Amino acid sequence: MAILHGVPVSPYVRKVQAVLEMKGVEYTINPIIPFGDKSELLALNPIGKIPAFQDDDITLADSSVISAYLEKRYPEVSLYPEDAADYARALWFEEYADSHMVGTLGSIFFHRVLNPKFFDTPSDEEVVTKAIEEDVPVIFDYLEGQLGDNEYFVGNALSIADISIAGPFVNAEVAGLTVDATRWPKLAAFVQRIFDMPWFNNKIEL
Repeated sequence: MAILHGVPVSPYVRKVQAVLEMKGVEYTINPIIPFGDKSELLALNPIGKIPAFQDDDITLADSSVISAYLEKRYPEVSLYPEDAADYARALWFEEYADSHMVGTLGSIFFHRVLNPKFFDTPSDEEVVTKAIEEDVPVIFDYLEGQLGDNEYFVGNALSIADISIAGPFVNAEVAGLTVDATRWPKLAAFVQRIFDMPWFNNKIEL
């Protein structure tokens, strides 16, 4: 049986978990964390980050690599568009979420949730406030505009783009940041739409 190494507190682990659930792949979770003794994790991923993934004799790291592998390995439910332009856009939104959104929304989660609970460090609300007032609106404005009149980000069909974008919003909500539906109605509706999907893990257990 396939093994997903990591904890869904991570948006990257949550992304792979959603792909596995959508595709109906049987798997188990090894709740390894990227803190403290990393010897087990480093044996799976030489850069010591989650997620890692094992399927039969193959071991993979990085959520985008794992998701792409799962698309080829289990193609019955497709999460990547066939059209070349749509395929590229889906990859772009996945990258935007992974490289930009996770950093911004994740920093709020780190300061408000992880620091006090696990590192006995109070939240740096100056950093949080700056992110919420300056950085978050830029992201939300962009996503609102990219949705247009569609329910999903690429080709008006569910894809890896939507799964990737939705993930960081779980961490944001746990940290007390939600999408203002009066300012960003399309984005707020999108987030709720994905959160309501039965295969999407919209909870964080700490």
